[in-house]
Amino acid sequence: MTTAFNQLQVGDHAQISGFKDVPEAYRNRLMSLGLIPGTPFVVQHRAPLGDPVAILIRGFRLSLRSHEAEGLLVDRL
Repeated sequence: MTTAFNQLQVGDHAQISGFKDVPEAYRNRLMSLGLIPGTPFVVQHRAPLGDPVAILIRGFRLSLRSHEAEGLLVDRL
């Protein structure tokens, strides 16, 4: 089931399914960080105020701010 990135909780396993309403340059930036459709990840940590969110993807930990990840569509696994 496709959902928005900000709906995920700590410990959730998910997979990037695509992007929504994101300019091409910004989509390319996200993809350069390893956020490529089909890539699985785990939500590891959420800061006390909810921002940023740390995920484990491709063997490294990546922190994303909510506004950076709002264009990501994900599927829970």
